[in-house]
Amino acid sequence: MSFRRSSQAVLLTTFLALFACAAHANVTHIEFSARGDIAGGRPWGAVGPYEGMIGKVFFTVDPKNPHNRTIPNIDKAPLDAKGLVEFSADIVILAPKDPGKGNGVALFEVPNRGAQTLFEFLDNLGVPGARAAGSPEDQAEFGDGLLLRQGYTMVWVGWQFSIPRGGDGIGIDLPIAMENGKPLTGRVVAPFIANAPSQTLDLDPDSALYPPVDLNSPDAVLTVTQNVYDTPRVIPRNQWQFARTDNGRTIPDATSLYLRSGFMPGQTYQLSYAAKNTPVGGLGFAALRDVASAFRRPGAPVSAKYEYVFGMSQTGRFLREFLYEGFNADEQGHKAFDAVWAHIAGGVRGDFTQPFSLPNGLSVYTGSKFPYSDEPQSDPVSGKTDGLLAHMSKDVVPKIIYTNGDCEYWGLGRSAGQLATTLDGKKDVAVPDNVRIYQMAGAQHIPAEFPPSAGGTQQKTNPNDYMWAMRGILAGLDGWVRKGIAPPPSRYSTLGDHTLVAQQNLKFPAIPGVRSPLIISGGYRADLGGPQSSPKLPFLVPNVDADGNDTGGIRLPDVAVPLATYTGWNFRSPAIGAPTELLPLTGSFLPFPVTRAERAQSHDPRLSIEERYASRDAYLRQVKDATQKLVAQRYVLGEDADLIVQHAAVVWDTLTEGRNLKPGR
Repeated sequence: MSFRRSSQAVLLTTFLALFACAAHANVTHIEFSARGDIAGGRPWGAVGPYEGMIGKVFFTVDPKNPHNRTIPNIDKAPLDAKGLVEFSADIVILAPKDPGKGNGVALFEVPNRGAQTLFEFLDNLGVPGARAAGSPEDQAEFGDGLLLRQGYTMVWVGWQFSIPRGGDGIGIDLPIAMENGKPLTGRVVAPFIANAPSQTLDLDPDSALYPPVDLNSPDAVLTVTQNVYDTPRVIPRNQWQFARTDNGRTIPDATSLYLRSGFMPGQTYQLSYAAKNTPVGGLGFAALRDVASAFRRPGAPVSAKYEYVFGMSQTGRFLREFLYEGFNADEQGHKAFDAVWAHIAGGVRGDFTQPFSLPNGLSVYTGSKFPYSDEPQSDPVSGKTDGLLAHMSKDVVPKIIYTNGDCEYWGLGRSAGQLATTLDGKKDVAVPDNVRIYQMAGAQHIPAEFPPSAGGTQQKTNPNDYMWAMRGILAGLDGWVRKGIAPPPSRYSTLGDHTLVAQQNLKFPAIPGVRSPLIISGGYRADLGGPQSSPKLPFLVPNVDADGNDTGGIRLPDVAVPLATYTGWNFRSPAIGAPTELLPLTGSFLPFPVTRAERAQSHDPRLSIEERYASRDAYLRQVKDATQKLVAQRYVLGEDADLIVQHAAVVWDTLTEGRNLKPGR
């Protein structure tokens, strides 16, 4: 029995229930439209059965409260009779039926583009042999049930206003900013990349939310470029329009673009136009904050002594912005979350609160804004001193986890190297005691399935499965908060031990058929202007060994006992254009030659599998040893050790294809 919004109809009991919050709470009430047992009421270890709840949560916030001062345009939101701002959001809860058997933790996930991904990152959904008992639907939904067996209550609250309403996504309904009785107007600047030739392109959901003030306005601008640092070319206004084509006719349409000469694959276009109807987007931060605050009070639909929040990629950047803007303090100044985990966010934030913001954007360079590190630094350009945690009082600062892979160092200005270095990129900076930074060595944004394919990339995508470490990190975080046990120490590439280097100093091996990563562009200071005018950031990347694998970070067995090179970068296939540019968020999987003869024939500088390992069994023994070391260091759970070895055997068998190798050098 699924708990997702899309499965609302199959919950055992459908009803309307009202939860009224205590006085002075910003959550006024919750309406549950569906509630029922999940997985047929099956027990999850000692915790027992779980139930799912789906509904809508209603809020009022005080626009004059100082803890709401960082919400842009809150002074332009319509007010109720009490002078408060009203709005509502979707909510999904998964909780033990017997709260006394839970662990007392409400684990929030900030929905990424309206989706629920928590189980995909922490419950071994994709690993053979790691499935939970039960029906195939239960297995696909909950994997091995780690979160359920440990008694977590899971909560999802909508925050993103551009999620289509009425669908499966978890979204939010926000008021429109008004000025002089009319919707506020402003400028939308929306970049997008074409991957196939076409005369028309649909605008993304963000841009489509903001209709142009005038479809034919001459001040609307469309430009095109390939590399972010190229000078954009302005496309004449009479060559394009807000329109779509239908049977050869061009029909005006505020949600589509028509270009007479056609959009070219691999090119980056940027649309700028005057628009209307911007929601008060920063209320999404208040929604997350205020549900967490409400769930600490008596009478809440779930019991939570502790509260953690997890966000990945888009919502990892959301959480970094959440921290920077001081939202971990509610309207009464009380702490919202005990722990914040920002995953694969790099050192950047995002466009979530400003008028006419584009929260769906990949933060391609544009999220790179000072400050990057938690500890305050002085910016010699602006003269400003600031840090990510500088806007919160000490009593509301949470425990913080940052996890990143290679993509966040290499990929399109995400600048993970700035998390713990000086602005000039020459020195490491201290990490606060309440923070841990973990780097997943040799990992792309989200692991590819194994065996991987190339798709729109020049190389096969990277299947290095860092989810094993995510489960260990969760255990460390939980012990840190609930029991005061220090988690495993930070492990990430640093300048001091030469595991972090300037990109131009990287010595990546010359692998046949692989384009050099030295042509990749680094990021720039988006807070100080555009790519042509703003200072560039130091381009710091993980150092590599002779095979091209990371030397720092958490080296899982795929990297520590390798059969391939794993990178956080991969270039676009010529089939989709711009083959010297990266395909965002993808890494490369570059298997070693299988035999000595193959290596000699291809002139590959990396030793072959045959030359590295005496036998399949010898290889698996090394994998087991590396895994046990990670278990002892608490980066990996003991219950996962055998599964990691089993997966390594699958990788060996797939790459060697059962050939009779002649080991030895």
